[in-house]
Amino acid sequence: MTGGGEASQAIDRRSVLATAAATVAGASGCVKRTRNVMARDPASQVSLRILTMPVDANPYPSRIARELASNLRACGVDASVEPMGPEALYRRVLLDHDFDLYVGQFPRTDWRDPDQLYALCHSVYGGEPGWQNPFGYTNLGLDDRLVAQRTTSGTDRRRAVADVQTHLAENQPFTTLAVPDALGTLRTDRFRRWRGSPIDPLVLLGLEPAGSVTTLSLATTDGRITGNRNPIAAEFRARGTFVDLLYDPLARRVDGVLRPWLASEWELDGDGGRPVAEVTLREDLSWHDGESLTAEDVAFTYEFLADTSLGTAESPIPASRYRGRTSLVDDVTAVDDRTARIRFTDASTVVARRAFTVPLLPEHVWSDRTETAKVAGVEANRTMTEALAWNNPRPVGSGPFAFERAVPSESLRLSRFADHFLRDEPSDLPDRLAGGPAYEELRLTAVGSDDSAVEMVASGDADATVAPLGAAVVPRIGRESALDLVSAPSRAFYHVGYNTRTTPLSNVRFRRVVARLLDRSALVESVFDGYARPAASPLAGTGWYDPEEIPDDAGPGDSFVGTGGELDVEASKAAFVEAGYRYDEGRLLIE
Repeated sequence: MTGGGEASQAIDRRSVLATAAATVAGASGCVKRTRNVMARDPASQVSLRILTMPVDANPYPSRIARELASNLRACGVDASVEPMGPEALYRRVLLDHDFDLYVGQFPRTDWRDPDQLYALCHSVYGGEPGWQNPFGYTNLGLDDRLVAQRTTSGTDRRRAVADVQTHLAENQPFTTLAVPDALGTLRTDRFRRWRGSPIDPLVLLGLEPAGSVTTLSLATTDGRITGNRNPIAAEFRARGTFVDLLYDPLARRVDGVLRPWLASEWELDGDGGRPVAEVTLREDLSWHDGESLTAEDVAFTYEFLADTSLGTAESPIPASRYRGRTSLVDDVTAVDDRTARIRFTDASTVVARRAFTVPLLPEHVWSDRTETAKVAGVEANRTMTEALAWNNPRPVGSGPFAFERAVPSESLRLSRFADHFLRDEPSDLPDRLAGGPAYEELRLTAVGSDDSAVEMVASGDADATVAPLGAAVVPRIGRESALDLVSAPSRAFYHVGYNTRTTPLSNVRFRRVVARLLDRSALVESVFDGYARPAASPLAGTGWYDPEEIPDDAGPGDSFVGTGGELDVEASKAAFVEAGYRYDEGRLLIE
């Protein structure tokens, strides 16, 4: 298998950028939507659509979008907010690239390693669907910095990561606004050992039932898992809680440390250049349907995630959800049933280990899903395989829970997988996980609002909520003596994304002014009710973000054009003029 070669320095860098730029402008399916200055009137008002979710799906991005639109209109821009359901939004932004701006939340993921920024921002991904570079941003200088953080270690890598953040602050392909607290509620009368948020699958696996309790009941406002259980579908997976319960990776981060999971051990050698790993699987692993899980499945998974057509399409069709991690892998070979040899691309050994965390897929289930598929709502020239379009109604994984049944938009039921390796009480994992899960069944109920989710827990119909709650229900939780409020740090930052393929958002000076129209600190109070932290970088709140390492003049930062959340309209207009734009009768013009 060949995958991830785009990181290689052997590729001519300017050819890569030229190819990426051509892909962004052409193959992305946006040619008919790209705003061409030559096709406009000599001077017309700047017009921008801001896509976001409706209030009932998530109130935070909607409120941010409305405030941004209001401030843009005050500056003479014809700005409108277009709310749509999560799936439609993600299709427009991630698959079709049909947007001007959007306000959203980056999916919950592990931001402890800044290599997450590689797929999010590298030019080579600008024309692909998914969360990798949905902005269509192309810049050789940033590419070089992203490669540097991927291939170095120690102080050299820290310097490279700081350079990446400086570049993002200066050029604003997206504007980071805030890192929210993941709020939830739970009750402790039926289950003990709650060691964090119910959103964390390892928290759920470590629970201890009281007495003869055999079923864990959860409430959620995000019912997409009830209708679509495809682990590689980008538009259906905002969080991986249930995917992580159904599917296992080679390694998981447990208590902050990357530990072997399906692997019993690995040897990772990077002294001779590109890293190579010998991975040994645990004994007697099996899939939920009883088939043996072997190193051949490991090799298949990485080949398949790199190209879901398995070479049958004119060009690879990768699974975008795990693109950043699979791009680290060059080749995987099954040495024997329990041993896989993984050869990596140019990367440090620390970064290369990220590839161990993708979910393994059974070859006998997914290998016949390689044909191209046509999906309603997706641009006709956007190639997609059956694997990416499939809703995976009866998932076959190897995780600690197996699928039982589901009612779309209503419920999901999982049962404990008796043959999971945790049942053998492995000594290399914490005691709370060994032998688990300690209950037989997990039931999920989808409800229409945060209030309904809280009511289910308060009435005893659910043990916890498993989707982040809005701050508005916190007082309701406080009034119930049976309920505990759970607040956990989240790395799923809220941001404004710009389609840099279009005019005027292709202009960095324009984006820098737009980035200054929102007051992060005021948003935390007015939108998040204080349950968030202002953030000028996606790495804010991690050990990789140090404001002192980023120059004071590197981009808008917190330099809101106004005071206390109130926009200084005249100063904002002056900023647009300084950026090269002009006004006519109060309208901001593009020429």
